[in-house]
Amino acid sequence: MSVWLPGAPCTPRTCARAPHQEALAHPGIAAARLTAGVLAVLAGVLLAPLAAPLGRTARERATRLWCRAVLRAFGVRLRVAGRPDDTPRLVVANHISWLDIPLVAAVLPGRMLAKSEVRSWPLLGPLAARGGTLFVARERPRALPGTVRELADALRGGSRVVVFPEGSTWCGRAHGRFRPAAFQAALDAGAAVQPVRLTYHPTGPAAFVGDDPLAASLWRIAAAGGLTAEIRILAPIPAGHHPDRRSLARAAQRAVHPTGQTAVASDSANRPSSSVHQCASSIPAAASSPRTPS
Repeated sequence: MSVWLPGAPCTPRTCARAPHQEALAHPGIAAARLTAGVLAVLAGVLLAPLAAPLGRTARERATRLWCRAVLRAFGVRLRVAGRPDDTPRLVVANHISWLDIPLVAAVLPGRMLAKSEVRSWPLLGPLAARGGTLFVARERPRALPGTVRELADALRGGSRVVVFPEGSTWCGRAHGRFRPAAFQAALDAGAAVQPVRLTYHPTGPAAFVGDDPLAASLWRIAAAGGLTAEIRILAPIPAGHHPDRRSLARAAQRAVHPTGQTAVASDSANRPSSSVHQCASSIPAAASSPRTPS
């Protein structure tokens, strides 16, 4: 593990506990949700090539519909606060779960940043590449300027770009510092930043942190009773309002994590287990595990 990669101290035992017994779905319902969710993801993988020839507007509409279907299949209720638009912006959100990916894409589909290893994954790698994913080589800091240029080029080309700048999943009760690297792309492209706040009620079943196995997380979500995912679209930060990437990152972090929440900044000195689950494309599927550099 590279020493500069960010991490969170959150662990499945302390942060991702199942809700109280009375809030659990019947095992039969949970099994049906899990099956439906996996089938919904698989359907997207199989049908993605058919969406490739479509225009951007049609692809984004298809992505929204698919991601909403995935959330619904897992028994997750979607709540949207604020009004999205089609302006190409750098979308930045807090990171709690693999569910963040379909949650954001259900409302603000765009080109997402993922670790380079995703490119070689069976099925999901080709899907990610076809979906316009921007890859970052986490173990090669010298490659970061090239990744920032790709992000800026995508923004200049009219694409919405989605990044989770905390670089690691957090439990939702605490949060990490926004790493400033991706914000340089917004400055270079003259693009506004769109802060987005993600919350889950209850938080525990959705949290995907530390060394939590994906299978355990899938079952915990399917078995949760009344799980609601909310995406709150906050006021955009116009281009030119901040002179450098660090002040821009701080402004976005203040918007996403307002005063009153407890901020717990952490770096890899905590030596956490793999905990970032940032997925790979504007058409998300299973979780990946990148840690985003600053």
